[in-house]
Amino acid sequence: MSETDLKITWIDARKDDVQTKINALRDKLSLKGNIVSEAGKQRTIEIFGAPLTPAEVVDVVCDNVAKRGMEALLEYSARIDKAELLEKDIRVPEEELRAAVDAVEPEFIQAIDDVRNNIETFQRAILHKTVRVERNGGWLAQRYMPLRRVGVCVPGGAAAYPSSVLMTVVPAQVAGVKEIAVMAPPTPNGSYNKYMLATCARLGVKEVYRMGGAQGIAAFAYGAGSIERVDKIVGPGNMFVALAKRKVFGAVDIDSIAGPSEVVVIVDDSTRADYTAYDVLAQAEHAPGSSILIGWNEETLRRALDKIDETLDKIERGVLARQALENFGAVILASDQDEACRWTNLIAPEHLHIATQNAEELANKIPCAGAIFLGNYTPVALGDYAAGPSHVLPTSGSARFSSGLTCNDFIRGNSLLCFNQQGLDALADDVHRIATVEGLTAHRGSVDIRRSQNRD
Repeated sequence: MSETDLKITWIDARKDDVQTKINALRDKLSLKGNIVSEAGKQRTIEIFGAPLTPAEVVDVVCDNVAKRGMEALLEYSARIDKAELLEKDIRVPEEELRAAVDAVEPEFIQAIDDVRNNIETFQRAILHKTVRVERNGGWLAQRYMPLRRVGVCVPGGAAAYPSSVLMTVVPAQVAGVKEIAVMAPPTPNGSYNKYMLATCARLGVKEVYRMGGAQGIAAFAYGAGSIERVDKIVGPGNMFVALAKRKVFGAVDIDSIAGPSEVVVIVDDSTRADYTAYDVLAQAEHAPGSSILIGWNEETLRRALDKIDETLDKIERGVLARQALENFGAVILASDQDEACRWTNLIAPEHLHIATQNAEELANKIPCAGAIFLGNYTPVALGDYAAGPSHVLPTSGSARFSSGLTCNDFIRGNSLLCFNQQGLDALADDVHRIATVEGLTAHRGSVDIRRSQNRD
């Protein structure tokens, strides 16, 4: 490859310390909250009067919104988003939502309807159902009920994301959530974007707020003026949104603390290089975004890299994608398929595309991934936009222990227990013995006094 070609990290698993290099890449995209560019530092000084880290910014913003409510929210909208709003301007009027539907192409509305149906079909199939277990002398049940009120965060900086509205709102609706409030920053790609607003309107969402960043998260978590607090906050966002969700967790539930988008693409000699190029670039164009290509045939990997370099000039965000690949991307040459699976499990990617002949076989060896796309005709974009599972997925290695957003994240479970005298007597001896060992004599007594032989 020539000197002008893509400068991406190449890792040869036969001789390099793969884990150390992967950890280094992961650290670059982590949410440590203490890495700020010089320009970012200057802007922070302008707004807050000191060179605060992102984590410190979030603490200040969230604490102020918790104390001062709407006043602080409007203040930060002006200072951070440069949006001079009054309280009456924060909520998008319903007539504006309806007008957005008429302002977009009918084909777009049809696409929204089609995708909504796909998501509903999948989510209804996986929704937890109440279960009742009969016992001798009683019964037990696990009951599922929807959350009352949910807040959805939709990004709106570099691009508009009506897909994020679909992938968060529809699962919540399937779960039975009655009150869904959406927030998007007061920007042309956010809460002033006709496609985002039309999507909300088509889904029946009537609460849309022009607020973003940590201040929007805090308003949902604590309440602010006419904005009622929610029970859970879901949806993607930038570093400040992610750090704010971490900050408010406990006051409300959250879906996850997500970092930038990421993909691992596994290829073999059957994989078309032009397909691979777009699979890799589809995540890199998020900028930041991490794309890691793994294979065990060096020639296959080299061909893919050449095609990626060639394709960069053909996509709109090619310059940003190149920067993301060179800063956060990697190519891993594994010794064989099993080693490729091992390194993929270590990475635990948000998206995993196994574009090989035996894709399903390899998927069975890789439990740690947010969503897995099998074969040459299942690009990640199908899941991002239309297939049915939500595209809100675990990032930054958290797929080791967490899952993507589903309708089941919008319900809460209660266990119900009901016994008669016979059922109590059947369990009483075991309760008596264990409570005695633990020294909890009132626990023991609450059962013993009800035994049939002890009742008056």
